[in-house]
Amino acid sequence: MTVLIIRFSSIGDIVLTTPVVRCLKTQKGATVHYLSKKSYASILTTNPYIDRVWTIEKRVKEVLAELKQIHFDYIIDLHRNLRSAQVKWALSSKKYSFNKINWHKWLMVQFKINRLPAVHIVDRYMETLTALGIEKDGQGLDYFIPLEEVLKLKTKLKLPASFIAFAIGAAHATKRLPKEKIIAICQQIEQPIVLLGGPAEQKIGAEIAQLAGKHVINTCGNLSLHQSAAVVQKAQKIITHDTGMMHIAAAFHKEIISVWGNTIPAFGMSPYYGKKENRNTSVEVENLSCRPCSKIGFKSCPKGHFKCMTAQQVEEIVAVMVE
Repeated sequence: MTVLIIRFSSIGDIVLTTPVVRCLKTQKGATVHYLSKKSYASILTTNPYIDRVWTIEKRVKEVLAELKQIHFDYIIDLHRNLRSAQVKWALSSKKYSFNKINWHKWLMVQFKINRLPAVHIVDRYMETLTALGIEKDGQGLDYFIPLEEVLKLKTKLKLPASFIAFAIGAAHATKRLPKEKIIAICQQIEQPIVLLGGPAEQKIGAEIAQLAGKHVINTCGNLSLHQSAAVVQKAQKIITHDTGMMHIAAAFHKEIISVWGNTIPAFGMSPYYGKKENRNTSVEVENLSCRPCSKIGFKSCPKGHFKCMTAQQVEEIVAVMVE
């Protein structure tokens, strides 16, 4: 059985597809191909359950001719957009696509009518494999870090023996705590804290570390994704927004405090542990008439007040951290 899985982006979404990859390999012995964007290839090439990774910069025509040369028995479309449709149109393989529940999300965002199924997106991904006789194995998510990245991290950074990792970034501003809130959280925690983020968070990470205290270490913009994942793997607890690092932390079965702004866990993308102990505590400002304002996020609060984050209780987050 040769299978092509399609998921173009992003970090968290790709990590959430790993149970599909694993179950195809372990239960059916499938030859697994994966099509994604080039910028996310490093997450996939380290996965031992994937036999070949295909990547594109922008358009599927970059690889379509080569894909046509391979006889795929099945295409598992876990993205379900125009690009994935183009692949399915071009190949004669049998296709299965997951349910994006866009209608349900639209009702929730626009009218706050909750028809969202109480089903995690991982389980909806897995439903695409039902016709193949594949079942959930309950083992949660996977994330594989190359040994060379772990070794590079050791030369770059001497980690404390015990510490909390704080992933301060997110793709959209309305998913991120204000800087002042992050500083207040860090100031009230005595344990060493390692700040994680990409180049976009480098400046704000430095400001937070300077103002929060000497126990705060800023690594934002200085580590690769795999190196940041290695920090998460070694941390005792993780504070994170609704972002890819949250799902990487879940893959390592870490204790997570997930802080939610304009998005909600009810969308089905909270930390996923499978049948393992759920070690996530979701922190959110409930009963806001404007929330959720988007299934993704915005550059700024559409209402201007940003209460979904400014009304977050620092003490509540700190209390979970010091338990």
